[in-house]
Amino acid sequence: MIEFNTEPKKYKHWSLEINPPVAILKLRVKEDGGIKPGYKLKMNSYDLGVDIELHDVVQRLRFEHPEVRSVIITSSLERVFCSGANITMLGLSSHEHKVNFCKFTNETRNAIEDATKYSDQIYITAINGVAAGGGYELALSTEYIILVDDNSSAISLPEVPLLAVLPGTGGLTRVVDKRNVRRDYADYFCTLTEGIRGQRTVNWNLVDQLVSRSKFEETVQKKALDYAKKSKRPKNEKGIKLTPLKRNIYKDRILYENIVVEFDRKKRIVNITIKAPSENLPSGTKGILELGAKFWTLAMARELDDLIMHLSFNEPELGTWVIRTRGDADKILELDQTLINLRDNWLVREIVLNLKRVFKRLDLVSRSLMVLIEPGSCFTGTLLELVLAADRSYMLEGNFEDCDNLPAMLRPTEMNFGSLPMCNDLTRLQTRFLNNPEKVKNIEEQVGKNLDAVKADKLGLVTFIPDDIDWQDEVRISIEERASFSPDALTGMEASLRFAGPETLETKIFGRLTAWQNWIFQRPNAVGEEGALKLYGTGKKSTYDKKRV
Repeated sequence: MIEFNTEPKKYKHWSLEINPPVAILKLRVKEDGGIKPGYKLKMNSYDLGVDIELHDVVQRLRFEHPEVRSVIITSSLERVFCSGANITMLGLSSHEHKVNFCKFTNETRNAIEDATKYSDQIYITAINGVAAGGGYELALSTEYIILVDDNSSAISLPEVPLLAVLPGTGGLTRVVDKRNVRRDYADYFCTLTEGIRGQRTVNWNLVDQLVSRSKFEETVQKKALDYAKKSKRPKNEKGIKLTPLKRNIYKDRILYENIVVEFDRKKRIVNITIKAPSENLPSGTKGILELGAKFWTLAMARELDDLIMHLSFNEPELGTWVIRTRGDADKILELDQTLINLRDNWLVREIVLNLKRVFKRLDLVSRSLMVLIEPGSCFTGTLLELVLAADRSYMLEGNFEDCDNLPAMLRPTEMNFGSLPMCNDLTRLQTRFLNNPEKVKNIEEQVGKNLDAVKADKLGLVTFIPDDIDWQDEVRISIEERASFSPDALTGMEASLRFAGPETLETKIFGRLTAWQNWIFQRPNAVGEEGALKLYGTGKKSTYDKKRV
């Protein structure tokens, strides 16, 4: 089982130095520290385990260290920054692991960009040696790139000529869309195995600054301090500790403090129930700070994030996720109002930004998402986003026979109207009602109000509203039918339908690159017996099928 829960004292590959207002994150990959056996992580190459640690430390810097205003990413190895994803690991991995690996690393790099843009915790990269493939892609996710000028250090994206695959972590898109490198220069760069060094890297805008080795460390530190001076992060606030999640994993269920998960392996279904808080809730920043990682919105989001990652990598055959909620909807309303009222506070802002990233990960998951809205549900505000993220939703009209609960209700809050955008930079409501702002406005007029099934249906918030007589059969048939379809076709269909509207850097990376990588990772030119990934390091030359398709 791949474990995503970690903390700095468990890191094998990264070290963190905090010298406020700057933090230095150094990569020194432990060669025999791979997440699976069978390969050595030489030359600061990485596997999923390296990126799990990077994901964790990016989160911790935002929550635990408000005093950190800029972050330097560099390497502890001499003349090697990072040689990218470990090729032997890719050659040995299953298809689904390779694709999930690319998706996870993309999400981690997006989190670095998110921290820079929204938390004013600005990342810069100090490339002190060779940066190849995913190593250069890591640098591309940061705000500023400094390359050492020593006649040997170079940057490259060699996947096409060397491995018959693509740069898997957004490299192609970030080079032309983010760095604004000319297409012809990018074409040359991405077909050059040995990469580019020296002044040409600056002239082509592949890096921002070239510095001699003798002045490298001093220049990097000065740049980090310059960015720190511009940052608006608080200077005298105390961070919160991201304590380990409490989680018990059994054969057919997982229990968190706020989420209950049950597997129906025969039907290939995961039943996920999110519980609203039952205790009294803080309404001020002092109370939220005292609760820290136990504050419900943050705790639930961290659990959901862990669950999404766990299911994606460890339960690939459970393709349909059925989501429910339980508890007091008034508590969710109260929490949402607190988040809105205190949104200028640094910690509240980080909690909302984290929730945004977790819901984005849910949007991107290669699983069918079905939401059931039943009596006793609490799909209010923050949790209403789950309904809007679902591929299909069912809301009971009325009540079940002999049920004492109030009928199912939905309730929008201010959180649904801008705080939690998708990868396309639109809210889920704007995406649902693309180019129809009047329908979004109609729902916004219902903020704070309970909406029964008929009203929710009329407003366009749910897919179907069966009554008690039809509920069981209609829901069962829908879920069973979904599980009978081809997982490949469903993945393609869902990904195509979920992101209507404008393209952004993120939607290009996930919508285009992930789809291409998914296809290319199955082609004989890459993974066949004479494919580039299989023969890498053997000295043998790959034999390609030359047909274009």
